Amino acid sequence: MVKNRKPSYLNFDKESYPWKSDIDYRQNPEQYRVGKGEQGVLICEPYKSEIGQYWRFKTEQIALESSDKIFELFEAYVKAEDLVGADMARKYLQMGYTRARRYANYKGGKKYDEQNDYAMLERGTGDLEKAAAADVFYERWKQAEANEKYATMKKQWKDERG
Repeated sequence: MVKNRKPSYLNFDKESYPWKSDIDYRQNPEQYRVGKGEQGVLICEPYKSEIGQYWRFKTEQIALESSDKIFELFEAYVKAEDLVGADMARKYLQMGYTRARRYANYKGGKKYDEQNDYAMLERGTGDLEKAAAADVFYERWKQAEANEKYATMKKQWKDERG
């Protein structure tokens, strides 16, 4: 069954989005919001530049190298008690999983048919190599979420700041 639900990015309201590209979140961590899922991951500097350069999922081997490096950064941020950096690294791990799954599920990673009122395209037409890459990122993402120090820091942050 193909749903006819338009992607959320079509009505994106940049002004009300809590993450801003002109904020240095290392210098102004109090302005960071944990949010849901991967929100803010492609905006929050300097973390976007520090972590994003390693984010790759083309093959399982590339995903292994990428997720290992990002997890290494995650652990360093946790050790330094840098919740923003740790949360951003966790988001990149999660995004590695979700984007690789998108390419595993849909040919070319395209989920919506722009020429047909953004109807959802057929699943199961994607790249099987990406499914293995998604599994790699999934394991690292869950490992990051299970880190007790990170979980404690994140809960305290959300209680205090949102």
